[in-house]
Amino acid sequence: MKKLLLMFLFTVLLSSCAAQYDPAPQILPDYIKNIYIRPILNNTNQFGLEAKFMNAVVDEFLSDGRLSLVNTESEANGALSVTIKKYILQPLTYDVNMVAEQYKLWIIVSVSFIDIENNVTLWTEPNMEAIQIYRDITRSSQNSYGLGEGMSEEEARAIIWEKLSRDIVKRTIKGFGSVTSVSERKVPS
Repeated sequence: MKKLLLMFLFTVLLSSCAAQYDPAPQILPDYIKNIYIRPILNNTNQFGLEAKFMNAVVDEFLSDGRLSLVNTESEANGALSVTIKKYILQPLTYDVNMVAEQYKLWIIVSVSFIDIENNVTLWTEPNMEAIQIYRDITRSSQNSYGLGEGMSEEEARAIIWEKLSRDIVKRTIKGFGSVTSVSERKVPS
């Protein structure tokens, strides 16, 4: 009888170990109500990227409405720090005259969120990325592939700013325990 009881307990123990570990999502601490977005740094050779990206990030936080934005870091409970690291524009397809028709725009940013009250970095993404593939608007009338109308590089950039802004807000508010950055090996030097 003891052997049977021991085997039963051992079986129960083994079956409980086989359960998959599912960590609880890490959400923003309750005391963080106000955040300050530090001026975005631009480490690329493209002029003026930081202003449009800052507008997109501010707009996304305002439309979400769960956190208040403040004008100084001394008023804030948390601070967002963003650096534009890479701006890569690659031609993908060419016409018969070797003129680029389609491009891939790839932007990589480094983002950190700091808990100011405890002076702790809650999360950091060293290589958050967004990619937009588009047809050159000046070439769209010569569209032989049936790919629809094209867009300008500025329009492609605006789409990327939207994607990155959404990712930053989502990562900050809904779960800073998940990883969304690209591998260091994938980032071109």
